[in-house]
Amino acid sequence: MSQLLRYPAILFVLLLVLLAMATAAGALVLRRIRPIADESREDFSIVQGATLTLLALLIGFTLSMAVGRYDQRKNLEEEEANAIGTEYLRADLMEPESGDKARKLLARYLDQRIRYYVARGGQDLQEIGAATAQLQDEMWKVTRDAARKTPTPITGLVVGGMNDVINSQGYAEAAWRNRIPVAAWGLMIAIAVFSSVMQGYGARTARARIGLLLIMPLTVALSLALIADIDSPRGGLIRVAPQNLLGLQESLPR
Repeated sequence: MSQLLRYPAILFVLLLVLLAMATAAGALVLRRIRPIADESREDFSIVQGATLTLLALLIGFTLSMAVGRYDQRKNLEEEEANAIGTEYLRADLMEPESGDKARKLLARYLDQRIRYYVARGGQDLQEIGAATAQLQDEMWKVTRDAARKTPTPITGLVVGGMNDVINSQGYAEAAWRNRIPVAAWGLMIAIAVFSSVMQGYGARTARARIGLLLIMPLTVALSLALIADIDSPRGGLIRVAPQNLLGLQESLPR
């Protein structure tokens, strides 16, 4: 299921079919096997309302989780751009040779970080990860050697800035991996199926209100697909664009 959640469009189609089938099962099968007696209609309405309320609360809570994670990814992208830009300026505090080398490495590193944000996945991410790790190692060696050569508070500031650059990358990628648990998705979909069955089961006439019965499956499928889109950093339409990183790239001297 974790792979399916990466593709909200496919998830929407599958959920719509599943929930529509659940509604049809309740309207066409359960109503014929065991019709709801008039004296039990009120009790059924209470149970149905409680189930729909629980589903609505779960959808709202999960949407809040997804939006919170999306905002965190945006904030960390901004912090990463600030860390790289600050260290680029602090490279002037190093000796000319080391400073020029550090700036060139930071520019290449910035390119890789932008690639990370726009990549869809697969082989590209593996290449970006390998190139990023190599650049981080080279940048750290440059600042480390400069600090060993001239161990002053100024070079210490440069080393601290490089540490922030490397840490910000780790924080950002951790936020991209932090998604809504699959168990929560399973619970939500299960309750959505039960609610759809009860929606069809509670209909007084199955055929005359088929259009109305499909409104709930469509609405729930759209809601869950929206949550999956926000929560999917790469597979959805709503993505974190590296605006701050791109702005930093444009501001750097060519």
